[in-house]
Amino acid sequence: MTKNDNFKGALLISLAMAGFTLSDAMIKLVTPHMYTGQIMFVRGAITSVLIFAVAWKLGALRPPRVLADRYLLLRTLGEIVASITYITALGSLPLPNASAILQMLPLAVTMGAAVFFGESVGWRRWGAILVGLIGVLIIIRPGAEGFTVSALLVVVSVLAAATRDLATRRINPNIPSLLISAVTALVVTMVGAVLIVPFGGWKPVAAFDLGALTIGALALFGGYQAVIMAMRTGDMSFVAPFRYTSLIWSIALGAFMLGEFPDTWMLVGSAIVIAAGLYAFNRERQRHRAPAMASDNQLAP
Repeated sequence: MTKNDNFKGALLISLAMAGFTLSDAMIKLVTPHMYTGQIMFVRGAITSVLIFAVAWKLGALRPPRVLADRYLLLRTLGEIVASITYITALGSLPLPNASAILQMLPLAVTMGAAVFFGESVGWRRWGAILVGLIGVLIIIRPGAEGFTVSALLVVVSVLAAATRDLATRRINPNIPSLLISAVTALVVTMVGAVLIVPFGGWKPVAAFDLGALTIGALALFGGYQAVIMAMRTGDMSFVAPFRYTSLIWSIALGAFMLGEFPDTWMLVGSAIVIAAGLYAFNRERQRHRAPAMASDNQLAP
């Protein structure tokens, strides 16, 4: 990868985080008027139409039997749980706080890869995971006034999202990425429809709410595509840390769109989580670089 490729990848991942955060902000705007199941259904329906249209146009659709992949099923289940818990939490938790807890996701993926897939994780990265957990505890402050059930729901969402990301690594590589996104979006939409009644029923959808969810769906779709392009453009070890720009976007959108401002505890905890994540990324890059350097030395005359 060239430096220019890495720059493009970093820009794409930053734009993807902006898209995801804008989608979350749109959800936050409609939570006073709509319940979780209805939000999942309406936004999911719009997102599904967009993704399936692009997948059909690009020839990414496959026969249903191709989808009988256990890791695809696990990924979809993780996405369902992550969506339910996160959307529910946004109803009462400030967007910057929710986003700050989500910064633990890369460390949770590293921990899951070690525990369930037996990937090698040294004591330094285990230390980074522990420090990251301390940062999350500072943000949610268990036992203090700052702790809420909504904060706990975001933690559950992080664990579910980590399961989703870990399962994605094991999905049959012959299944196109667009098809995976399309199937996931469709299933989440169907689950949302099932949850409409148990989660409070259907409320009339105002034009403002429909517009907000449409913008959210477009931003979500754009984020999905930007992530795929970023992973295919830049060096992953260089690009991945730019995921943390989502916190910058959430603070900006929370302040200017929602009137939500981070407190000192949230900023301190976020700084700890991000520092731990960046350290873990750096250790991962060094770990992959060492064998390559050793190989180059062996090949040198």
